[in-house]
Amino acid sequence: MPAARNGATAPIIIKRVTVAGGGGHHGGAWKVAYADFVTAMMAFFLLMWLLNATTEKQRQGLADYFDPTIVQTTNGAGDGLENGKGEASSDLPGGADDTSFEQMAQSIQDQLTGSGAESAQLTNLLRHVVTRMTDEGLVIELTDLTEAPLFHEDTAQPQPAMRDLMIIVASVLGNVRNDIAISGHVRAYPDVLRQSPVWPLSDARAHTVRNLMEEAGLDARRIQRVTGYADRRNRSQNPMDPANNRIEVILLR
Repeated sequence: MPAARNGATAPIIIKRVTVAGGGGHHGGAWKVAYADFVTAMMAFFLLMWLLNATTEKQRQGLADYFDPTIVQTTNGAGDGLENGKGEASSDLPGGADDTSFEQMAQSIQDQLTGSGAESAQLTNLLRHVVTRMTDEGLVIELTDLTEAPLFHEDTAQPQPAMRDLMIIVASVLGNVRNDIAISGHVRAYPDVLRQSPVWPLSDARAHTVRNLMEEAGLDARRIQRVTGYADRRNRSQNPMDPANNRIEVILLR
């Protein structure tokens, strides 16, 4: 090392640099907190946008989707029928939108198709019931069986099986709020008859079912339409087939 001008040795300066870990004064925790804040703000603005962009019906549908809406319970003791009266109940939504209506209809179908029936007597009764979904709503068909008609022949006088069925149907439908329509259908009669009974008979049977449902406790104000269709909407290709004798109870959307 060269000597200084005055002949003295120059001092040696050692600089120590200490590198602190953690990426800053407070480490990296602030980045996590900031990310959480940004996420929360995005969720908040998304919620505000949804509230502004959806209708009340759509918001109710979203609420129903995230809320447990169907809880099935079983009422009744013994064999499920007491003195000829069946009981079935569930806590169901009132059909605010298509999603909740489908859920509600599926629960009703499960109760009325005999699955899980508590007795052979109840299972035998529910053989008369056929359900299907349509654009109008849930159709509950009450059909004659060859060995077990639901009405006395050629009259609107119900058989005991029809009375018991209407107690069950009214009990199940009594747990929802949707309106109801009832239609009567009968088989065709021979053309040689001087006066065909198909129109008054189908209408009378539909009104008999309306009366039975009201007697079983169904709110009469929910019944919006009672119609007789005569033999104009047959199920069988043979218009005189007894399988065409049926009542349709429609739970409207």
